[in-house]
Amino acid sequence: MATLPNRWYNILPDLPKPLPPPRDPESFEEYSRIENLPKLFPAELLDQEISPQRYIEIPDAILEAYKSLGRPTPLIRAKRLEQLLNTPAQIFYKREDTNPTGSHKPNTALPQAYYAYKENSKYLVTETGAGQWGSAVALAASLFGLRCLVFMTRSSYLQKPYRRYLMSIYGAEVLPSPSGRTKPGSELLREDPEHPGSLGIAISEAVETVLGGEGYRYAVGSVMNFTLIHQSVIGLEAVKQMEEEGLTPDVVVACVGGGSNFAGIAFPMLGAKLSSGDFRHTRFVAVESSAAPRMTGGKYCYEFADTAGIMPMLKMYNVGRGYVPPPVHAAGLRYHGLAPAISLLLRERLVEPRAYSQEEAFEAARVFARAEGVLPAPETAHAVRYVIEEAVECRRRGRGEVILLCLSGHGLLDLQSYGEVLKL
Repeated sequence: MATLPNRWYNILPDLPKPLPPPRDPESFEEYSRIENLPKLFPAELLDQEISPQRYIEIPDAILEAYKSLGRPTPLIRAKRLEQLLNTPAQIFYKREDTNPTGSHKPNTALPQAYYAYKENSKYLVTETGAGQWGSAVALAASLFGLRCLVFMTRSSYLQKPYRRYLMSIYGAEVLPSPSGRTKPGSELLREDPEHPGSLGIAISEAVETVLGGEGYRYAVGSVMNFTLIHQSVIGLEAVKQMEEEGLTPDVVVACVGGGSNFAGIAFPMLGAKLSSGDFRHTRFVAVESSAAPRMTGGKYCYEFADTAGIMPMLKMYNVGRGYVPPPVHAAGLRYHGLAPAISLLLRERLVEPRAYSQEEAFEAARVFARAEGVLPAPETAHAVRYVIEEAVECRRRGRGEVILLCLSGHGLLDLQSYGEVLKL
């Protein structure tokens, strides 16, 4: 029986090269003091961001919160899917959809709310695409007695009202982004009153709000190293669970927006591979939407983390901060960039990228749901598509791989989206 880890894993000490530092958006020189970041994030999170420690202790309050929301999460073997595909592969999926908000996002929302609470902050402000991150922040803020403001990309605000309702029930104020509440939002609305929004725009609105007020802290769902650290509970649990099965994964698969759930499942195993120098086993596959092809069609260069250029520039795979992806239903995959740590590993060819269309992903989700009874979130469906293709390839070659999938969220609040795409 897997137990809840009492430490998070930090991949920075095990990276094959040092992570390129953030750059000053004005002079393009390395920051000596990143002046905005202490105004945005609690000090303990900034310490974690650059920590040289391989493991970081999880505070008791966070452990209790993790337990109350259902950690450790189950690891399930997809036997019915294996039978349906007639594959010799063994497919396992880590169920990050079992907590109240239905995704992996509380793994970092809870620590961020806790550290803000410790600093006597009053408000958590954030952005959200599909609403999974916003729901997690709204819940975490409620648990630690904080108020919450969420800028939700306009396309999702309209397409996914149920996640908006859930955030409101938890006590959050939810605004469509671009909104008239901030300078960047107002400017974009003047240009196009029906602007669909993007995660980069919503980030800009959240950051401007925090920098302009007292007692505010910004909660970020991905990209920053501390978010990847918190998500490592997924992979740390999965390692123990796979050991109980007497197996080691041949392929580890997750979808990628900013990269938090991929890092969560993959980094503890990838870090062990890096520290041991054993590169013969286990492939790590990151799956994106072809609507925002950072890994498969973007550039590895410095770019702003947000559309308005308020945040520092990060070296990452990206399609440019001005890119506005089509309003696909997998809104969590519409970010213009990719976490710098994952970008570096991709550059070093330690991570394999794949991209699928919305239609390809949703059809795979239908197959998975009929076999396993779990409807994946639209984002997760992209990773499911790869898993099915890999399992079919195993059948063709007579190869008995062990495939591990991070099922990062369920799609029960995305039924309207599935109905539209699958023409139900």
